[in-house]
Amino acid sequence: MDFIELTVEAPRELADILVAELAEVGFDTFEDTDAGFCAYTTEEVFNPDAVAEIMSRYEGQGELSHSHRVITRQNWNAEWEKNFQPLIIAERVSVRAPFHPQPAGVDYDIVIMPRMSFGTGHHETTALMIENQLDVSHRGLRVLDMGTGTGILAIMAEMLGARQVLAVDTEPWTVENARDNAAENQCHTIECRLGGVETLADEEPFDLILANINRNVLLEDMHEYARLLPSGRPILFSGFYEEDLPKITAEASKHGLRYQRHRTLRSWVSAIFEKE
Repeated sequence: MDFIELTVEAPRELADILVAELAEVGFDTFEDTDAGFCAYTTEEVFNPDAVAEIMSRYEGQGELSHSHRVITRQNWNAEWEKNFQPLIIAERVSVRAPFHPQPAGVDYDIVIMPRMSFGTGHHETTALMIENQLDVSHRGLRVLDMGTGTGILAIMAEMLGARQVLAVDTEPWTVENARDNAAENQCHTIECRLGGVETLADEEPFDLILANINRNVLLEDMHEYARLLPSGRPILFSGFYEEDLPKITAEASKHGLRYQRHRTLRSWVSAIFEKE
């Protein structure tokens, strides 16, 4: 299965609205650009008529244009190798590809081969999640990483001392990629599993949950996250804009998840909640 990349040029205030609209028609990954943003979905889910209808509703509200292209599995490696630059997060975590030299002066060095998966650390939500992970104890904990993508947050969890990590994603090639990245980073506690929350029905509670997905999935699955989290334990959310934080907080509160604090970066959010 191939990906669709939708490139949108729009003013910032309009871009935020369009991201929310596109999330409703199947786009689940977004990346800000200087001129607007890029949105991603699978070719199977992509509905060009729905996209055109959304765009037509906002014509005349500023400079607005859009285009899309197919990114095939065969071409993905060339794309990320061409564009993937090494990254330092919070001055403590290096994220790089295998062909980049290992940097000096960092506490943690993560090697990522994205292939068809998302989550290199360059997106604001991934970087924010890692910053929040650095503030939360992982030592000896059993951790759940929902929507693992490349496996970067699961790898960070093991590096921070987690005793066991379950990394879950709905796409087969993503799970395969996460396994490869775990091996590349010599991780031994990470299990990569295909599926969604339905695969967690028989799981024991987790000490810490990481959920960097998107607003709609977080809202829909909130009850399951709460069920799997003991009292007093944290859950880290991301994948949504700051304007969506009240909605996330309200739904979390219904299930006994109490807001603690959050970080923002270019309107994106990663928030920490705790089970009451």
